Amino acid sequence: MKKKKVKIGILGGTFDPAHKGHLAISKEAHNKFDLKLIIWAITSQNPFKKKTSKNLKERINNCKRIIRNNKFIKVKYFEDLINSNKSTDLIDYLYKTQKYELFFLIGADNLIKFHKWHKWKNILKKSKLIVFDRHGYKKSSLKSKTYKNSGTKTVTFVEFNKVNISSSQLRKI
Repeated sequence: MKKKKVKIGILGGTFDPAHKGHLAISKEAHNKFDLKLIIWAITSQNPFKKKTSKNLKERINNCKRIIRNNKFIKVKYFEDLINSNKSTDLIDYLYKTQKYELFFLIGADNLIKFHKWHKWKNILKKSKLIVFDRHGYKKSSLKSKTYKNSGTKTVTFVEFNKVNISSSQLRKI
């Protein structure tokens, strides 16, 4: 008898800073897709963004503070373990254990440029991409190369009561 895989979600990013929007999509994914665990995979540096404003330890502590009452969310730093900050390498690492059914969580703004991510097709092959609508991004994300080429088999677009906040907005405060 084949052992059933544990459904986990991965929300990656610099979390500079983590905020209630990250928490809202984590809760939505947990409930809507029956995920047993959501991993906030914190990265030292996003390859598409400028240097972070806070150091890694501060960002990890902030994440832990925000999720404190949500035991289904764990904050993890994998880069030393996998020798990479690429999402595809994290997916490969978790996929090879054969223990997990993977769900990769992103905002609609990230779907627009997802085809520019390193080995993006590998992420789609080994996980289900769950895209959360963000204010002002729905139309362009649904026209994206990734969505057009993948369709609803590997990409699920989720509309929910959005939290109109972003880390870049918070850094400006």
